[in-house]
Amino acid sequence: MKVAPYLFFDGRAEEAIEFYGRVLGAKVEMMMRFKDNPSPGMNPPGSENKVMHASVQIGESVVMLSDGNCTGKPEFRGFAITLYVADDAEAESKFKALSDGGRVEMPLNRTFFASKFGMVADRFGVVWMVIVAS
Repeated sequence: MKVAPYLFFDGRAEEAIEFYGRVLGAKVEMMMRFKDNPSPGMNPPGSENKVMHASVQIGESVVMLSDGNCTGKPEFRGFAITLYVADDAEAESKFKALSDGGRVEMPLNRTFFASKFGMVADRFGVVWMVIVAS
């Protein structure tokens, strides 16, 4: 069994895919636009070129995403995505990259459970916990 997060970016999915590709090395496995929907009557108005469904590989994990209802107001509350990295240098690099245009919720520091741990909400509002597991 696997569990994969599915994120709805409400019109900013393509921007998110590009950002995660640049900062996390995310690779698109599959992407379908609303114009490819065999039932176009179910599409949000004006969404033809928006992302109906995409699957991206980040490291060994898959994250799925969509533009959803294309309202332009993505909301990510009540969860975080944990990014396990190999060492402190990678933690610093990924944390800094995810912070670009976002906000640090807990600075990256040494903790009793990890050599580095921090929390950041990226430019889309997705909360990431970056950790170097001890």
